[in-house]
Amino acid sequence: MSETLALPDLPSSRFTSHVSRFTSRVRRNHALEHATIHVLSERYRGLRLMGRSSLWGFYIYGQVPTEGVLAAAQEGLQRLKAGRWQMAIHPQCGSNLVIGGTLAGLGAAIALAGKPRGCLNRIARLPLVFAAATLGLILARPLGAVFQARVTTQPDVGDLRIIGITREERTGILVHHVRTEG
Repeated sequence: MSETLALPDLPSSRFTSHVSRFTSRVRRNHALEHATIHVLSERYRGLRLMGRSSLWGFYIYGQVPTEGVLAAAQEGLQRLKAGRWQMAIHPQCGSNLVIGGTLAGLGAAIALAGKPRGCLNRIARLPLVFAAATLGLILARPLGAVFQARVTTQPDVGDLRIIGITREERTGILVHHVRTEG
């Protein structure tokens, strides 16, 4: 005789729903951050920028006028809403560094794995370690783009909108916070 146990609606399912909403919001802000940096790079050649996304918007670090950041964010949002989803992926995203470091580290660890443990044996494996780590770094760019597209950004920004921008200088670095909601 088998018995089916029905589970009640646990608070954890509501928690999971909230987490999903929060991560979706950060991923949409991350997509808009990338789109903004793409537009800024088109308008200001040679500009060195860095971005960071949050639940409440995103930050742009770099010497760029506030009006330029706001206009680029508005245009980036329009492009994303028009279906230009490639704007959500950026080749210099930190996600690529994470993927590269992870692949290089795993490759090196695998190359050093095995029973022989002597120092000379490990030294003899160094070319294999370097090759495995290099392969990981080479694969980082294409796999990083896939990782961004599937995990860290959400180019379908839905009802996301820009509600303001603030500017401040932190130890000589200009920081813009583009605030969003939706």
